Amino acid sequence: MSLPLDDRGLLLGDGLFETLLVIDGAPVWWAEHMARLRRGCVALSLPEPAEDDALAAARQAMASGTAPPRAALRLTWTAGSGGRGLDRPAILKPRLLASFAPASRPTTPLRVATVSVRRNAGSPASRHKTLAYLDNVLARREAHAAGADEAVMLNTDGDVACAAAANIFWVEDGELFTPALDCGVLDGLARAAVMTRVAALGVALHEVRAGPAALARAEAVFLTNSLMGLRPAATLDERRLNRPPLLDALAEDLP
Repeated sequence: MSLPLDDRGLLLGDGLFETLLVIDGAPVWWAEHMARLRRGCVALSLPEPAEDDALAAARQAMASGTAPPRAALRLTWTAGSGGRGLDRPAILKPRLLASFAPASRPTTPLRVATVSVRRNAGSPASRHKTLAYLDNVLARREAHAAGADEAVMLNTDGDVACAAAANIFWVEDGELFTPALDCGVLDGLARAAVMTRVAALGVALHEVRAGPAALARAEAVFLTNSLMGLRPAATLDERRLNRPPLLDALAEDLP
């Protein structure tokens, strides 16, 4: 599908997306991704996509080439065409796009670095997968410039929020910590899966507002998202980190 030059997603970042892991041709957590997309539509006052249409677009994208064993499927839902300026047209006609690409599972730990780009905890965009991802792009670029693979973003209050494209957890004294959603955190699906697994293991879990000093004390740090599952950090700001057995136990049920 070609994208018109007046598409509000292209011009203004007015829209949402979901990136799904596909294993052997089957999307993982389809229902959960669609539910999060619908929640985003409510927050942004967008019509919800029909699930049948989303599934048809996904199947068409996945059929466009040879399906690798592990791949990424992206569904993009824009506010459609809207002319010049910020105001939406009276009647929205959203546009659905789907793309599909190989996504091998990473096997090495990450190097992560705290960056200067801040997450705006007061913005609705911080809690939904909107198309306005420039802060995340700049955070990742800054991390790369520092010799790291991924960024740790603080929010505008100075609390640890997330990575550029993942949720963040850390281990201290055998207990698990992760930023609370009101820090400006996306409710990641892999994040939720890890939290369920933590409860089953009987490990204490704390959703917190904490500054970077908490990460400086951490024994281990790991990131999660739908594509990579759970990925440990080898270093944080060049400080070497441990990889306790808890991380392997938490990763067992993740695709």
